Amino acid sequence: MSALPSLYISHGSPMTAIQPRQVGVRLAELAQALPRPRAIVVATAHWLARQPQVGGASRPETIHDFYGFPRELYQIQYPAKGEPSLAARVTELLDQAGLPTTLDPTHGLDHGAWVPLRLLYPKADIPVVPMSIQPALGPAHQYAVGRALAPLREEGVLVIGSGSITHNLHDFRAGYSEEREAPYVRPFIEWIERKLAEGDTAALLDYRRQAPFAEQAHPTDEHLLPLFVALGAAGADAHATRIDAGIEHGLLAMDIYRFDSAAA
Repeated sequence: MSALPSLYISHGSPMTAIQPRQVGVRLAELAQALPRPRAIVVATAHWLARQPQVGGASRPETIHDFYGFPRELYQIQYPAKGEPSLAARVTELLDQAGLPTTLDPTHGLDHGAWVPLRLLYPKADIPVVPMSIQPALGPAHQYAVGRALAPLREEGVLVIGSGSITHNLHDFRAGYSEEREAPYVRPFIEWIERKLAEGDTAALLDYRRQAPFAEQAHPTDEHLLPLFVALGAAGADAHATRIDAGIEHGLLAMDIYRFDSAAA
């Protein structure tokens, strides 16, 4: 099997699960275009830890880690199996890279994992191993995590970073909409696209100083950090393909990135 790509997915609001909009269409198309993985490792913006943690449950629960949404949303289950042996492999790779990692035998799938996976693989018939991110350690650390996971792509494992290419929930009160976009969204996502196309990893890792409107697009950066996991997993000189899935509520850009290795 040739190496799988890695993915960064903007998962949006939990409502994406029942109102998938453009991102649902794009993820369904992407699932058709990708070779079928034997398993998935997903680094999610909604599992935060001081050091890498990996979920080793054989049957991870569907976590409804949100409140104030329609009852229908809390009834959704994503009954994918886990794969404890893959969780152990992830832990081994990270430890070998000098990134001490712990295994959590009970952790389930938060909405950053199951919402996009339900749109990619609605049958929930591919094993899933969740991973935490470490917001206190920054982009370079997450990139190193991705680089450590790169061998998994040769083993039939799809590595996904799930977050949001822009994520400023404070601005839901600012009156933005599909007709009135937040002025920082397009300059920020265009800068990210350009730097990825140029292969300028150094600038991307320093995005909070270099990108336009970085602090407005990401008051805290946990939703962008999974991008660096996916980028790192594709290896040096990775080729980035942006998949435009629209801008929701005038402020949540739903970009998806596919990263293929240079040899692909």
